Amino acid sequence: MAAMLSPDPDAALASVRRLALALPETSEKLSHGMPTFMVAGKMFGHFRHNHHADDRTVICVKTAGRDEQELLLEADPETYSKPAYLYPSGWIAVDLAEPDWALVEARLETSWRLAAPRRLTAAPRRLPS
Repeated sequence: MAAMLSPDPDAALASVRRLALALPETSEKLSHGMPTFMVAGKMFGHFRHNHHADDRTVICVKTAGRDEQELLLEADPETYSKPAYLYPSGWIAVDLAEPDWALVEARLETSWRLAAPRRLTAAPRRLPS
């Protein structure tokens, strides 16, 4: 797979930020110098642009575990990759060089649901207008 940097990482981050912050009770902070999205003190999204010179622009998100990680990597290696440091903890990186924003939104919401407390995930979610 060819590594891909986004031609406009600021626009990619702005889109990720809009999607992530639309989820209930989310916040953003810098972690390791990169924008990180949190719910109830738990990380659910980590934006990376050329992290350790890897030539990738990605959003790292939680998965249900190793089986899901392997399934995603096998099914679509152009979209998914193993994020440094986070992969062993059940995370996957979603490519943002030429993103499918509906897929990015779905992966962020899944990651949010895996990190959020039950009181938030049990309530129906209202989509932003």
